[in-house]
Amino acid sequence: MNFNVATLPANISANEDWAAATSDMAVVLDGATVRTDTGCTHGPAWYARKLGGAIIGGAGDQSRELADILADAIAEVADMHRSTCDLTHPGTPSAALAIVRVEDDQVRYAVLGDVTIVAEVDGDVRTVSDQRISLTATAERKLADQHPIGSPEKSKAMIAMKHAELAARNVEGGYWIAAADPSAARHAITGSWPAASVRDFAVLTDGAARCVDTFKSLTWPGLLGALRTTGPQFILDYVRQIERHDDRGLRFPRNKASDDATIVYATPARSEPAPVNSLHGSCASSRTTSRRSSSPSLPGG
Repeated sequence: MNFNVATLPANISANEDWAAATSDMAVVLDGATVRTDTGCTHGPAWYARKLGGAIIGGAGDQSRELADILADAIAEVADMHRSTCDLTHPGTPSAALAIVRVEDDQVRYAVLGDVTIVAEVDGDVRTVSDQRISLTATAERKLADQHPIGSPEKSKAMIAMKHAELAARNVEGGYWIAAADPSAARHAITGSWPAASVRDFAVLTDGAARCVDTFKSLTWPGLLGALRTTGPQFILDYVRQIERHDDRGLRFPRNKASDDATIVYATPARSEPAPVNSLHGSCASSRTTSRRSSSPSLPGG
């Protein structure tokens, strides 16, 4: 596989996303934002790095199922800080993640949490994402969206939302995410596609996927088309420009003005390089060139 990886932190703080690619595998994690006590001396960036490394270490054995590898990795990281941290605390560090492993005749995936895989398979664009968290804390989320980013009201509402989310974390009827309990891996969304049918795929954290599901400035087919012609760094710069134009979240209500954003874009080694074009046709009314000499333009900008 040919992999192109780009990541941007939300601000000067540590990037809580983590990504790695080998010759046949991509792993992307998104450390969950901390808004409450955690009972842990480590943060989400530490957790994402340790868990990502453990997954990479185990997933090379293609005879093993990805969910089993994930369970072992969660247990391995839990053992790293079990003696110093309260792993029973509801806020213990956690991460959403996606694993994609390319085998001889299959492309296998596992997704736990709101990291998204988008792929063109047999000419159709398919997405895999675990959005169960969005079905929790719905009243608190709706209230938080009513307030501008940076306001005291927003901060208070976000803490209430986080408490409601944590109450639904890794329990039946709630949502599942990698934290300290290996059994969460059994709830990962898993599947596969015939390798010969996959033209390309991308793995995105929610900070990057917001260009589709929050800002609606790209469709999933449009995103793949743009990645083929411009690469992931351009897309992340494009997301940042939209965010700067709505830094209070008045047009696009959201939790944070900017979020850590990561994209891994993959093409089979057999693929020929795509011609370099602009985002025009992938992003409505965009007049942006393929590689930026200045900041990317907003649609219609």
